[in-house]
Amino acid sequence: MTSPAPNRRRGRPPKSPRAEDDTRAALIRSGTEVLTEQGFTASGIDGILKRVGVPKGSFYYYFPSKKAFGRAVMEHYGAYFANKLDRHLLNPEQPPLRRIEAFVTDAKEGMARHDFRRGCLVGNLGQEVCSLPDEYRQWLQATLEDWQRRVARCLEEAKELGELRGDVDCARLAEAFWIGWEGAVMRSRLERSVRPMEVFVRSYLEGLPR
Repeated sequence: MTSPAPNRRRGRPPKSPRAEDDTRAALIRSGTEVLTEQGFTASGIDGILKRVGVPKGSFYYYFPSKKAFGRAVMEHYGAYFANKLDRHLLNPEQPPLRRIEAFVTDAKEGMARHDFRRGCLVGNLGQEVCSLPDEYRQWLQATLEDWQRRVARCLEEAKELGELRGDVDCARLAEAFWIGWEGAVMRSRLERSVRPMEVFVRSYLEGLPR
């Protein structure tokens, strides 16, 4: 018996493994930029490829479908955002509640830097979830739950240090943070202003049980 031939990916192959890695990463970065601006349904592959300078015939060498490409973008964004959260929420040089403020300040600066064109990928996809693959919905839920756990740990530390009342439910407060935050980001894009984010974080922190 002869061994079956290995599966070959479609499209034009790269000239070297290094070129493959670089091009795939560039496509994911470009996709992240486009999806945070436009969402999934409205985003065309042609515009993403044009930003990177990759011919359309080569796209399917790197990704078997737009669905698989979207999933790769989501995984990239999830890792990037988790690192951003950890950078602020685990900062031992700041009291726990100040860390939440620092995260919000960082987010406001990023929104303004991109002229309010880009939002949160999770929030963008959440608004079109009914037209997305079911596995995307599962990823969105899992990602939000992960972010909630990170904020909950920060709030637990605040409780241990006496910044919050001892009987508060930190998991519930963390969930409330993200429910409000996604709305604040959407409103900031609408107004092209950081004001809604400032209103949200001020109201959220003032309302915490002390």
